[in-house]
Amino acid sequence: MDLQKFMNNLVAKHPGEKEYLQAVREVLESLEEVLDANPQFEAAGILDRIVEPDRILTFKVPWVDDHGKVQVNLGYRVQFNNAIGPYKGGLRFHPSVNLSILKFLGFEQIFKNSLTTLPMGGGKGGSDFNPKGRSDAEVMRFCQAFMLELWRMIGPETDVPAGDIGVGGREIGFLYGMYKKLAHENTGVLTGKGINWGGSLIRPEATGFGATYFAKEMLATKGQTFAGKTVAVSGFGNVSWGVVTKVTELGGKVVTISGPDGYIYDPNGISGEKIDYMLELRASNMDVVAPYADEFPGSEFHAGKRPWEVKADVAMPCATQNELGVDDAKKLVANGVTCVAEGANMPCTPEAVETFQHAKVLFGPGKAVNAGGVATSGLEMTQNSIKMGWTSEEVDAKLHHIMVSIHNSCVKYGTEKDGYINYVKGANIAGFLKVANSMLDQGIL
Repeated sequence: MDLQKFMNNLVAKHPGEKEYLQAVREVLESLEEVLDANPQFEAAGILDRIVEPDRILTFKVPWVDDHGKVQVNLGYRVQFNNAIGPYKGGLRFHPSVNLSILKFLGFEQIFKNSLTTLPMGGGKGGSDFNPKGRSDAEVMRFCQAFMLELWRMIGPETDVPAGDIGVGGREIGFLYGMYKKLAHENTGVLTGKGINWGGSLIRPEATGFGATYFAKEMLATKGQTFAGKTVAVSGFGNVSWGVVTKVTELGGKVVTISGPDGYIYDPNGISGEKIDYMLELRASNMDVVAPYADEFPGSEFHAGKRPWEVKADVAMPCATQNELGVDDAKKLVANGVTCVAEGANMPCTPEAVETFQHAKVLFGPGKAVNAGGVATSGLEMTQNSIKMGWTSEEVDAKLHHIMVSIHNSCVKYGTEKDGYINYVKGANIAGFLKVANSMLDQGIL
């Protein structure tokens, strides 16, 4: 199959959607051997069907702020593929949200969810609404207005949204409250719910925990552990918090976190009360990390910079897409990094990924590394379905098992002739085959 011609046609059809096109290209580049060996996929138009969402819902969200002024935002839900289960993927509330970003995230979600082995399809949604600086009452009114449009398109066996950037427990609560009122039922239609009304234990930290478990397995392929390793982390939200917590527990030393204002370097390591302070920073709604340096003497704040100039054994970008470029990758390689694991969705540019792979650095892509969040959401769906709850230890054990299984699948399909494990290739092939074969089984839809 001529993949370059396929991409050229897709670019012509969706001009300007750079994040979405980047995500599709990254997957297709891994699939050439699989497609050549399986002509039935081309005959059934699997690629043409899998790169286009089943449907896209776009709607306006009018709401009234605390000053009585009418505000209007855009809302989206991209239902991408449900070959192996109901659409599943987060809602993102952030000014940067647009259709290209949501299509990129939804496309990635197809394969991420497939890798978990749980029956979940891929979807994503959100709005350009910014909850930062808004009162609880304003956030509530926006969420209610958003759900007023969305509720007919979702359901526990149809489409199960979750949280993402800008959508935490507060927002999920307001969204679920409105859904319940409109639908006249209590169902597991959203994940990330409060623990008192159907949520799962360890869900907030699950993405970070899962990413660390995956990185642990990556290191084990080289006979290494986190013990004694220096780890550079970006971001300071739930994912970063989970990573810092679990890495510290496994004997590693996290020395950086970051925000839009710059990064913190703490040579003494971020542990104990410093981890708790990360939660205070996030709760402050200031979206900055600079106060950390004032709170903990011996640490440094580097304004306007990213943490990838710091010498580290392991790097875990956990902030946002394309935050780590080729120059950052070269610095990490020069400083001796041995393992890079993406805690965020596509935080490394294609050129950065190529740099890591060329240097034979262990590189884990987000669709595999950060699948622990949606995996635990799937576990929450199961608990809702059976009307039972599991302990933190039970959820953590199931999460750990899932991440080990994902790693094993990546190794199975990604190990190259020289022994180097191409985790990007392995994750893409493993995730694609399950979805593609399911689509074949179900006919042309």
